[in-house]
Amino acid sequence: MSEILDAIRSRRATKTFVRGHEISEADLGTILNAARHAPTAFNIQNWRFLVVRDEAVRDEISAVAWNQPQIKDCSALIVMCADIDAWKEDTRRYWKDAPEEMQQKYTGMIRGFYEGREQMQRDEGFRSAGMAAYAIMMAASALGYQTCPMDGFDFGKVAEVVRLPKHYEIAMFVAVGKGTGELPPHGGQIPDGDVIAYDRFA
Repeated sequence: MSEILDAIRSRRATKTFVRGHEISEADLGTILNAARHAPTAFNIQNWRFLVVRDEAVRDEISAVAWNQPQIKDCSALIVMCADIDAWKEDTRRYWKDAPEEMQQKYTGMIRGFYEGREQMQRDEGFRSAGMAAYAIMMAASALGYQTCPMDGFDFGKVAEVVRLPKHYEIAMFVAVGKGTGELPPHGGQIPDGDVIAYDRFA
């Protein structure tokens, strides 16, 4: 347990990576598998992961992301996406391993909950992608890699570069790789009383 807490406390947004370092398929698979275990409402698994390793595609993304070095230097650039229409698909596949009664219950609930609620569809997708992003960061840390969550880019232009499906939205990037150089000191945290409340807000 202490290792998990240490990883959470020590995690930093790494800005510089060892360029050219190749992440093994086994490690990348382990990281993505961890993301696939992140929670989603009704188990609709509405996160989607685009792993960008091609240098030409990275160059195009970098050009619309303020040329931040981690775009090109990381071992794997993961574009975290939300499938806004996941609830419309054959929802039985999300509960295919559950008893028949449970399948019927939840597949009916999914459509009833999301239909006609466009803001909820989008919000749920982004919540799911955010939780999956954190799972990626923690799994990468466990394997000795560093990460950088990112939203400093032109979302619309990145969507064009990666040929984003119309029913997907980009939530963020997570750059994964071997960090290099010293990290700057922590900026500091605001007091607990400014962010933690109990029962009701004053």
